[in-house]
This record gives sequence, C-alpha cells and structure tokens, in this order.
Amino acid sequence: MNILPAEVVELLNGLFSRFKHLAERHGVEKIKTIGGSYMAAAGLPVETEDRAGAIAELALDMLQVVEEFESSWPNLRIRVGINTGPVVAGVIGTKKFIYDLWGETVNIASRMESPGKPGQIQVSEYSYDPLKDRYEFQKRGTLISKKKKEIHTTYFMLGRKNPVPLIGGESR
Repeated sequence: MNILPAEVVELLNGLFSRFKHLAERHGVEKIKTIGGSYMAAAGLPVETEDRAGAIAELALDMLQVVEEFESSWPNLRIRVGINTGPVVAGVIGTKKFIYDLWGETVNIASRMESPGKPGQIQVSEYSYDPLKDRYEFQKRGTLISKKKKEIHTTYFMLGRKNPVPLIGGESR
C-alpha cells in the first residue's frame, strides 16, 4: 500500500485526537507524541488513586479506536506497553517548552512497547500485580533490562475479567 505523507498526517491526527479524548475521560495525561508514538501517564500532574487501572482502560479503549479505523486503514495495528512506578517529570526548554518524563519506569514502559506484538498490550510485572484481579492476562515471557541487570516478567493484557455493564444491558 502506497501512502502519501499527507495521508499519514491525517491518520495520526485522527487517531491521536481520539486518544487525547480517551485520555481525558480516563484521567490520564498525554505527555507527548513522537512520530507515530503516543506517550501518556496516569497520576501526573495530579495524583490519582488507580493509576494502573486508568492506563489499562485507556489502552483497551485505544485498541478499540484502532479497530474503528480499520475500514479506512486495513492492517492498522498499534503496540501498547505499560509499566508502573516512579518517574521524574519536568518542563524543559526556554522557548518551546516541553513537559517530559524520565527514569527507569519510562525505560521499562518503552521496552514493553517496542518488542510487543501489533494489536497487543504488553504489561510489566509491576503493572500486572495491581491489575491481575480485574483483567485477563497471558504470560508472555521475560525481558532483560537495557542495562542487562534485571530480568522482567511480561504479560499480554487480554481484556477485562468482569465487563463493565453499559446502558441497555450491553457489556464493555
């Protein structure tokens, strides 16, 4: 499929606009976009009680949005990586300010996404623990940290254990 650059921009604008709406709905902060990547965090800048749950719900909804785009963009898939932990956050720059995150938590989240499978949500062991009672998971394997000092167990998040009932008796 031959895609023009203007079409890619239109696609990313449509997707990222929907993702931003979902992030706001779930109380998640969009941090930045880098090319085709979308970085978001829960609990920033305002602390939230269920950060892992907010990100999990956002991830599931993001996969649903991508499915909705399939009629116009066949074979469109995203990879989602989730990790939980402390970060350093701040504003950098003197003219074009940017709010960014740093730390091992961010590095592990990136390592969850990059080797992930298209259409899947890959979760670290740190996110698995607070989510395991509410979501279905499949153990994926292990991942060696960038510094080759730690081995992390990874999981694919498959969906909700108890679908949330919607108006009219349907489930989500």
